[in-house]
Amino acid sequence: MTASTPNSKKIASNAPFTGTRTILITGCSSGIGYTTAKSLSKRGYRVFASARKAEDVERLSKEGLNTVQLDLADSDSIQTALKQILEQTNGELYALFNNGAYGQPGAVEDLSREVLREQFETNLFGTVELTNLVMPIMRKQGYGRIIQCSSVLGFVALKYRGAYNASKYALEGINDTLRQELCGSGIHVSSIQPGPISTRFRANSLAMYQKNINKETSFHKTTYQAMEDRLQKEGPAVPFTLPAEAVVKKVIHALESKRPKNHYAVTFPTHLFAVLKRILPSRTLDRILSKI
Repeated sequence: MTASTPNSKKIASNAPFTGTRTILITGCSSGIGYTTAKSLSKRGYRVFASARKAEDVERLSKEGLNTVQLDLADSDSIQTALKQILEQTNGELYALFNNGAYGQPGAVEDLSREVLREQFETNLFGTVELTNLVMPIMRKQGYGRIIQCSSVLGFVALKYRGAYNASKYALEGINDTLRQELCGSGIHVSSIQPGPISTRFRANSLAMYQKNINKETSFHKTTYQAMEDRLQKEGPAVPFTLPAEAVVKKVIHALESKRPKNHYAVTFPTHLFAVLKRILPSRTLDRILSKI
């Protein structure tokens, strides 16, 4: 990809761009969100980095980022955060990167209705609510970029990840629908499908597992012990793990290309399983996935 600045002609949309390139990024406390916020800020974007916890917002602010507290599981928090941002941007917003999410481990039979709802509140409902709030702004402008951080588990499923699989499959469905509904509006929707990335995702997943899954009463108790060991492992837990900077490159292309892609695969496993999903019978693919 040829290097460019946020003001280059490469970023032209379907309508003339007249303001500052502002972007709201959710889930910036660490990992992909944090790295993207820092990188885009250095690139010249006016970044609004959001996080759920006040202490993370304070830390990001001390690092020189524009910050706002935003909890995707709380409608009032979403609306308040966006209002605060728009007051600072004269009502304009070039892009939204929906990165905030977490993974809830556990066998499907161990997932209560409440635990599933909690997973969807953050990974889908809050994300869609925020997206719906920014769309009228972008329609009025005649341009905008909506980038959703999905997953390889948004199109292939792995056992003991049912809640997360379901939330990301649903997000992919929303993305595909939005692209059709926004056709000709000047608003582009892209899905980032990272795969294994070096972040705090495993540590956060372990915390949610410990909070919501009762191992002692589960049929899957033995398997859960192995899962706990994997989630607590230091360093990359699987081959082909890439740093968060690999995702940033895809986000930049989605922001700056005249024709951004619908889907951006990041890691080798994402590319591989996208191909296998197309060419293999579902039973064969299931056998392969069940061994992971």
